[in-house]
Amino acid sequence: MSLGHVLKHLWFRDIHERPLYINDVAVRIRAGILLFIPLFMAWTLWDAIYGCKWVVDGNTAVDTLDTDWDGRIIYTIEAVRRTYDWTLQSWVMIYGLFEMLVSMHPLTARLSPTILIASILAANKQPVWKPLVPKRFAWSLGAFFIAICLIFFNPEVFAHWVNNLTGHKLLPTTEQYLPYWIPTTLVWVCLGFMWMETVLGFCVGCQIHKLLVWTGILKQACEACNNIDWEEIARRKREREAAQRTD
Repeated sequence: MSLGHVLKHLWFRDIHERPLYINDVAVRIRAGILLFIPLFMAWTLWDAIYGCKWVVDGNTAVDTLDTDWDGRIIYTIEAVRRTYDWTLQSWVMIYGLFEMLVSMHPLTARLSPTILIASILAANKQPVWKPLVPKRFAWSLGAFFIAICLIFFNPEVFAHWVNNLTGHKLLPTTEQYLPYWIPTTLVWVCLGFMWMETVLGFCVGCQIHKLLVWTGILKQACEACNNIDWEEIARRKREREAAQRTD
């Protein structure tokens, strides 16, 4: 694809066609760019759950002039309970949620810097056209996972929203009401899904969508048509027409 086509259509084959098709090469590149989000969140949760719970000020360490049974010097120190500020993590997840949502429509896709970068990087590679709808379903799953993690990191904000909306105190506003296994599981699931998309070219969300179509829960076009090389078909058609005119 030419750079002009990319700037006009981004990773879409044609923004005016229905149904919409996108370049799966660019999708995989973008997944690799966004992989930093679950990696960062996985490190954050690991540090928060399994890391040290105390902050020790080395400047307050004082030699007690005593030793333990192993001959190690005993010191007295000042230590405080470790507290966490999830502001940075929340903004990272909000950006990830933004990326998932704007991907779903050609107009909003222009707001995504990662789509533009991925489309430019994929411009000199053979495109692989796939329908947008299964990818949109996969991004919806990602957006749902991110929303749950946002609630975990900001439970009091979500609790105030729910309580004010319902007029009842349904959720506590002074304690964490989501178990730790929910965000830790979702982060590793997201990390695995995005790694498979980037490295293996295997979209788990698309496969779930395919299963829902097969069971009749969702309606979608023929999956067998996803990998048709429309540009090659058009080229061969032009060659046949040129040959016919020559004859």
